[in-house]
Amino acid sequence: MTDQPRQETQDYKSTVFLPVTDFPMKAGLAQKEPAILARWEEMDLYGKLRERRKGRRRFILHDGPPYANGDIHMGHAMNKVLKDIIVRSQSLLGYDAPYIPGWDCHGLPIEWKIEEEYRKKKQNKDEVPAQEFRAECRAYADRWVGVQKEQFKRLGVMGDWDDPYLTMKFDAEATIVGELLKFAESGQLYRGAKPVMWSPVEKTALAEAEVEYEDIVSTQVDVAFEIVEAPNAPELVGAHAVIWTTTPWTIPVNQALAYGPEVDYVLVESDGRKLLLAEALVPSVLLRHSREGGNPSPDAASTATPEAEILWRGKGADLAGAVARHPMHALGGFFAKPRPFLAGDFVTTDAGTGLVHMAPDHGEDDFALCKANGINPVFAVENDGKYREDWLWLGGQGSVINPKFVGRDGPICTDLREAGGLLAASDDFKHSYPHSWRSKAKIIFRCTPQWFIPMDQNPSPLEGEGRAPLAQAGGKGEGDNAATLRELALNSIEHTRWVPERSINRIRSMVEGRPDWVISRQRAWGVPIALYVHRKTGDYLVDKSVNARILEAFRGAGADAWFGADHQALLGPDYDLNDYEVVNDILDVWFDSGSTHSFVVEGRYGEGVRADLYLEGSDQHRGWFQSSLLESSGTRGRAPYDAVLTHGFALDGQGRKMSKSLGNVVDPLKVIAESGSDILRVWVASTDYFDDVRIGKEVLAGSSDAYRKLRNTFRYLLGALSDFSEEERLPVAEMPELERYMLHLLARLDADLRSVVDKAAGSENWLEFSRYTRALMDFANSDLSAFFFDIRKDCLYCDAKSDPKRRAYRTVLDTLFHALVRYAAPIIPFTAEEVWQSRYPNAEESVHFLEWPTVDAAWLDQSLDDKWAEIRNQRDQVNEAIEPLRREKVIRSSLEADVTMGELVPSDGVNFAEIAIVARIEMGKGDSIVVKPSDWHKCGRCWRLLPEVEEDGALCNRCEEVLSA
Repeated sequence: MTDQPRQETQDYKSTVFLPVTDFPMKAGLAQKEPAILARWEEMDLYGKLRERRKGRRRFILHDGPPYANGDIHMGHAMNKVLKDIIVRSQSLLGYDAPYIPGWDCHGLPIEWKIEEEYRKKKQNKDEVPAQEFRAECRAYADRWVGVQKEQFKRLGVMGDWDDPYLTMKFDAEATIVGELLKFAESGQLYRGAKPVMWSPVEKTALAEAEVEYEDIVSTQVDVAFEIVEAPNAPELVGAHAVIWTTTPWTIPVNQALAYGPEVDYVLVESDGRKLLLAEALVPSVLLRHSREGGNPSPDAASTATPEAEILWRGKGADLAGAVARHPMHALGGFFAKPRPFLAGDFVTTDAGTGLVHMAPDHGEDDFALCKANGINPVFAVENDGKYREDWLWLGGQGSVINPKFVGRDGPICTDLREAGGLLAASDDFKHSYPHSWRSKAKIIFRCTPQWFIPMDQNPSPLEGEGRAPLAQAGGKGEGDNAATLRELALNSIEHTRWVPERSINRIRSMVEGRPDWVISRQRAWGVPIALYVHRKTGDYLVDKSVNARILEAFRGAGADAWFGADHQALLGPDYDLNDYEVVNDILDVWFDSGSTHSFVVEGRYGEGVRADLYLEGSDQHRGWFQSSLLESSGTRGRAPYDAVLTHGFALDGQGRKMSKSLGNVVDPLKVIAESGSDILRVWVASTDYFDDVRIGKEVLAGSSDAYRKLRNTFRYLLGALSDFSEEERLPVAEMPELERYMLHLLARLDADLRSVVDKAAGSENWLEFSRYTRALMDFANSDLSAFFFDIRKDCLYCDAKSDPKRRAYRTVLDTLFHALVRYAAPIIPFTAEEVWQSRYPNAEESVHFLEWPTVDAAWLDQSLDDKWAEIRNQRDQVNEAIEPLRREKVIRSSLEADVTMGELVPSDGVNFAEIAIVARIEMGKGDSIVVKPSDWHKCGRCWRLLPEVEEDGALCNRCEEVLSA
């Protein structure tokens, strides 16, 4: 120390080794990200990454295709970002992880948009030539593919954007037809008339995945059918069997009545009429009749029911052989035919009357029961929801989904009332009802000739290719090639990893109970069901030579090759076109997308290759996950994927579904324009996306704050390592205990993060990126910024550059930098690139070429963890005791505090005053922690209060030595 008087104004700032970096605290992501994206495109980041990973084991995430129709929404953004995080994380692990984005280009969603344009121009779609209409659909889809492509790229999604897959490409359409013909060749196709979900607005059959349920109010009616025969209960003749329905429009197509064989029935007299009802439902039925239009609660029914005398009591079995007549029997013809009573095991006493009217055209149970009793559909309702012109009752009228038409005062109820058959009608029955998700209009069940893939039929084996034996598909069974599609699919489900694990229950139950797959649609824009059906036998043609010519035609001209084909040329010389019907129905778009594995995964990576992962929203258990499972199981005997991840839906900040009408839509494009993609990506990665997630201003503010803290961690690291060189690196064995403890924490973090990204780790946390992101953020905030950086800033700023402790600290900082920038890269790819280029500027390199950091497992030290957990706990207690004095401005910082406390356990080798960042610590002074201002003086360079400092502003011994050197 010097004895010379020192000047009060001496400034040591220039002697302190402060962090130096140009990396800005303010992110400015909205402005920077497009430039980074342009650089990636210019350097062909994706292509170069493929070159660098060439020959490595692949990880294939097969992209579920969105519809090419409109700007992306938050659901798109969440889905694509999550996929990109996973693909980037697998690349980080060293896998060759390609990503081929794709689009679903066919089907009703796109047709509907073109028809909307026609309606604006008052054009009728049916008057437009089909080829012209398809061309407009293709152009529309192509335009939106281009728009969505740029929007997805702006999210930071890395992929083969120059060669995406489109279901409307000719080679894709040819492959889809090829997959259909595999089903045909193995006998897994049939055409039959069954009730299917039908949209009168779109005039086509719909798949279950194209239907959504909404609460509506319907008309409920009670209708009387006069009993004309009852061999087992003659006293019922002349009485009226009462049915209840919420679809009055099906009464004009009624052909029978169903009863429950074990149900107790009674004959009661009400208002001078004898009524046959289930005994358990008499109170509620008579109450409806007395009110002529209510929907009474059970309490009301039990307290206000009119009295009724029971004239007969019997079991449903007593109704066997009974016959009724339609209330409109006076019309003659169809309506004059007898309506038999049929035993149905689906009849219950949960609601209604205990008797169910049967219209085989419009219900699955109705169809099955009537078919079993020789009663066939009559196809009375046309594709637009109107009764056909020649129908005796209401011919040419409708639509049957029009509330006024089917309402209490509509023609159906009016005619029934005049005929004496209407006992009650009210427009007040609230229930859930299926709607087309595209038009939002109600659908109906309508019996039409359709093409089906059977779920429970034993197929013929394909020659030389195709379905694997059941044992190969998953290890069960005896290698039976004749396993049904349902059996194969259920077997595949059990041998697929479902994330989250509970999601297996949903798809299993759906496949267990699903009906045969309706694959035909009566539309124009799609892949045709390229089959020839023999006019006499009704069999479709199976000929490999003909099929080969069909596929060649599709490869050359796509679907138009079928609609405008020379079919005799395709049939060849062995068949006469006059003997065959050309099928012009198109395929269900779910068959299209369910076949994508064949021309994307197998088409690009080899026959037999399957995807490691499918990832979509939870609605795809009945959509893409299931259609892909069924298509692949039917043609290959197994699922097309090894694992399936399901995520929830994006809701607004209050947990409500986003809706334009509610004004609560959060637009991802607006978020990106204002805050940047990396903020949105932090939100995605932070959410528990296995369930529905929320997003709004407050949620995004939280994501921005989390991002800001992580960015500042990188800024500190860059500044603290500004002139770091390999010569400064210190071996771990020579490091202080604190540095070795931080390496232990890094190794523990590394294992936690790896458990999320590496399937080989066998962790239950696989693909749970909320855990990954939370661990990364907590480490950066709690372990680094609030602890390690805070303690060692004095060492960094004021120790000599050659000091071993400072060298150890900077060595660990360098290790942390290389680890953290890699860990963060899948989540915030733009910022990670900015960070990497800030330290290692190179136009030809990228942070995304890097692989998982090398973290030595030997750094893990549980005894060190136990010791420092206690030290940190006591440090927190000291800080808590200091805070009141700081708040009351008795001291300005913890450096000015003297602390007395009980013995630190363990304390060996630890300067606890340095760890707690206080002037001094006195141990063994009781159990409580006492804080008082220190009476030591403050060093003018390092600002620590130390005993050797003679007066405020003088130098401590360390600083004196550093400056002297």
